[in-house]
Amino acid sequence: MSEESLFHHTLDTRDQGKKLEDILYRRFRFSRKLLQRLKIGENVWLDGKTVYLSTRGQSGQVLTVNLFEAEDVSIQGEDLPLDILFEDLFFLAVNKPPGQIVHPVGPHVKGTLANAVIGYWERQGQIRPFRPVFRIDRNTSGLVLIAKNRFAHQQLTLLFHSGMVRKFYLGLVGGILPSDAESGLIDLPIGVRPGSKIVREIHPAGQQAQTEYQTLAAAADCSLVAFRPRTGRTHQIRVHCQAIGHPLLGDDLYHGDCTLMSRQALHAYRYSFVHPFTKAELELTAPLPADIEFFLAQRFDPALIERLKI
Repeated sequence: MSEESLFHHTLDTRDQGKKLEDILYRRFRFSRKLLQRLKIGENVWLDGKTVYLSTRGQSGQVLTVNLFEAEDVSIQGEDLPLDILFEDLFFLAVNKPPGQIVHPVGPHVKGTLANAVIGYWERQGQIRPFRPVFRIDRNTSGLVLIAKNRFAHQQLTLLFHSGMVRKFYLGLVGGILPSDAESGLIDLPIGVRPGSKIVREIHPAGQQAQTEYQTLAAAADCSLVAFRPRTGRTHQIRVHCQAIGHPLLGDDLYHGDCTLMSRQALHAYRYSFVHPFTKAELELTAPLPADIEFFLAQRFDPALIERLKI
């Protein structure tokens, strides 16, 4: 059993006399589904001795929980390039190139980011499911964060829904935003377009979607914009850009100018958050992809490009 599959906690006065199940659920926000799985087999220990979740703990005892998931890994691992930005016992952060699908779907069962990550783990003798915390579109480049177990995935998802994960994207949009709208908040609900399974649109009955934005620089035919999505709706930034009349360059699905870029010019640039386990402040940044860096070099101040480089 590897250390990364174990959760440790030394009980203190707040835990005195409480059931272990209540401690894990109320204090550490273990999901009910995960707690049900822990009840099967010998997955919980106090001071090294197997116990039930109904056991009441005492201050000073060491609680250990096995987070390993004996699940089928149905995704085939492949020896593919993988740009790793960060890795610890709980998470793996990679810089996904444009054009790569995150997860196998339909006929795309090979060459995905999932195949690359599973293959990377297999070469290290590790077997675990592929659990991306945040997914990005095939033609969006940049940061993808992958959890190494169900609990790590759950904890970071909770942080995001609490507004404690700051996600920043860089995008190139068509035209120049007016001076009174160079920054702001787009607060428009998004729903699935009737008759389509893929295309989203602004719809009053859709899900709430909020995107903060700020123009960083403008050229004659486009603007470089920083985005911070407050919510995580499918195609959110792309739909919001179209809604304000400045679709992303290269975004053929949402009427962006495809003569300047061959794919939607969107890059998941930076995530920052407090690590849910180590409590360290993490700031993960993905270097600009070659196509966006080249485009910026043709139209913007070189000093701007240097500031955006890692």
